[in-house]
Amino acid sequence: MTTEVTARLRQARTALLVAFLLQGVTFALLVTRIPGIQRQYGLSDGTLTVFLAAVPILAGVGSITSEQIVKRTSPRSVLRIVQPAVCLTLVGVGLGHQLWELGLALAAFGLLVGALDASMNMLGVGLQHRYGRSIMLGFHAAFSLGGILGALLASAGAHLSLLTLFGGSVAVLIPAALVAGRHFAGPDELGSAVQEAAEAAARSIPWKPLLPLCAAMAFAYIADSTVSNWSAKYLTETLHSTDRVAALAYAGYMVALLLGRTFGDRGVQHFGAVTVVRCGAAVAALGFGIAALAPAAWAGIAGFTVLGLGICAVIPQVFAAGGRLFPKDSDAAVARLNLFNYVGFLVGSPLVGAIAGAVSFRWALCAPMLLVLAVVPLAGHFAPAARHSLASDHAPSRL
Repeated sequence: MTTEVTARLRQARTALLVAFLLQGVTFALLVTRIPGIQRQYGLSDGTLTVFLAAVPILAGVGSITSEQIVKRTSPRSVLRIVQPAVCLTLVGVGLGHQLWELGLALAAFGLLVGALDASMNMLGVGLQHRYGRSIMLGFHAAFSLGGILGALLASAGAHLSLLTLFGGSVAVLIPAALVAGRHFAGPDELGSAVQEAAEAAARSIPWKPLLPLCAAMAFAYIADSTVSNWSAKYLTETLHSTDRVAALAYAGYMVALLLGRTFGDRGVQHFGAVTVVRCGAAVAALGFGIAALAPAAWAGIAGFTVLGLGICAVIPQVFAAGGRLFPKDSDAAVARLNLFNYVGFLVGSPLVGAIAGAVSFRWALCAPMLLVLAVVPLAGHFAPAARHSLASDHAPSRL
């Protein structure tokens, strides 16, 4: 459905772009300072792995809970509250020195970031429904840009204490979030768009045709979680870099994602989705190989940047392929595929952490490298020709 794009809708879209950017900054500040957090709290590698694994679990709880709250209020109301609250959890991480203090701060971060992710994407889907065309990629590109800014900020402030860095950043992030929140889309702008999208996503579709795409999504997010949670630690501990340099690994990765999300569609139009996904997975595996064999920090940063160039092509095409499989129920397909974002994070962080603890980080990077290589034989399922066999909004589920 296409409606007139009013000045108010454009204002709401801009406000949501700012929200995604601010979340990118917040997330990058946290993950790029993991080595500093570990030192401040005296965490063993095993304990750190447990903490990192718990965050996405709590994020899933927060996401489910927020969906129930949204039914009684609105995505705008939830987002206005949780985004400043997520920023405040950074201060909680910077303040403490005891294990229980970090546990409380990260638990709050996980629950709130799940609610934040759900409410932001609900608003994004609602706006896209009102625009009548795809605009979601722009929101995630804004998140990537925020990730770059946050990583660069962490690098520049590596000499500061966690409290000083996080506190100073939050002093800017919270006012920006409050200003953006005044302009989020509400019922007057969205009407029933969010509910219509949710109803579409709830329709029954068969699981079996989506399973190869689900696997590709999980493997891609295992790779993504490896960079988010372990790249800075790998550079500091194995490649003996400073915290300032280590933060640049995530920055390089996010730059690559941003470029891929900006220009990736042209590659798909020219070469086709199968070729782009197959080559992207191979390039991502090459990036892991470069990082694992890196003799110095600069090579590690280059490896994670190459990884980003490869993986950026895979994740959007998973969603696009799901939409092609079920053109009448694309929202339902996308909702199911997005579940494997969480699967990837739940598997990736403990897997890499356990192997690193048992052997070394270099060997640990080989696990996500092999998993992302498994996307290569799955690339045939991204072919547009698959759409003709599955256009069923009434198809019975076989799984």
